[in-house]
Amino acid sequence: MSLTVKSLRSLWRGRRCLSSQGGAMNVFDRSMKRRQREWASSLPDSDKYDYLRDEVGSRLADRVYDVSRTFPLALDVGCGKSHIAEHLNEEFLPFKENTFDLVLSSLSLHWINDLPGALRQIYQVLKPDGVFIGAMVGGETLYELRCSLQLAELEREGGFAPHISPYTAVTDLGNLLGQAGFNMLTVDIDEVQVHYPGLLEVMSDLQGMGESNCAWNRKSLLHRDTILAAAAIYKEMYGNEDCSVPATFQILYMIGWKPHESQAKPAKRGSANVSLADLSKISKLPTDHQKTSEKA
Repeated sequence: MSLTVKSLRSLWRGRRCLSSQGGAMNVFDRSMKRRQREWASSLPDSDKYDYLRDEVGSRLADRVYDVSRTFPLALDVGCGKSHIAEHLNEEFLPFKENTFDLVLSSLSLHWINDLPGALRQIYQVLKPDGVFIGAMVGGETLYELRCSLQLAELEREGGFAPHISPYTAVTDLGNLLGQAGFNMLTVDIDEVQVHYPGLLEVMSDLQGMGESNCAWNRKSLLHRDTILAAAAIYKEMYGNEDCSVPATFQILYMIGWKPHESQAKPAKRGSANVSLADLSKISKLPTDHQKTSEKA
């Protein structure tokens, strides 16, 4: 789906932030992320930067409606501008086990250092047969911006530093959900492409969203010459015919259920009574019509 900033307002491959054992790494400066969010929420026109969250929230809601049941008690993890959000942390859920029928999370889990631990806590607070439905930013997000900045820095400064935060790869997500205890998993990828006048507008909107880089190894300063060179590279490599530039947000959607005895279970190994080798013979078996004709 392709969207423009104007219409929405009116309405690397990243480095993995997980160790090979699926443990936590101290990648993000969480206090910096809090300051970024507080600054963004204090803007007098902060609502105009909500277009991406509104779009992803709508798509996440569609997945909730696809589940044919009601949820008497639900939890929204990282719920944006809610007045209680500042008192909660996505990395610690102060709720009893087996409390909620549904847990939702939209575009907040990608800033968590201990994602495996957060998923385990979500699993714990769900009731048996409860479901977790979430959306987070994937590793291919903003590849246009990342490549443009890297090429400009190589040209002007002789090297480059990361400017886009590392995000979880889709290949890791299913494993993390399974390790947390979830079953009947569904993981799918979606893309939202937004068109901007140029690179500066992309970076300005990311700041307004509170989505600026907060990795510990981020570069604190971008030289003016480098930014101008990156803007020119962006338009040259990715520019549209109308002189706008695209910014691609890869969104990973996940659904996981807490096990319950009522859920369907896979058949035991070796319980099949038909061999796969016999499937090729099915087309050779006579039909009832053929058998009747032969008897006649």
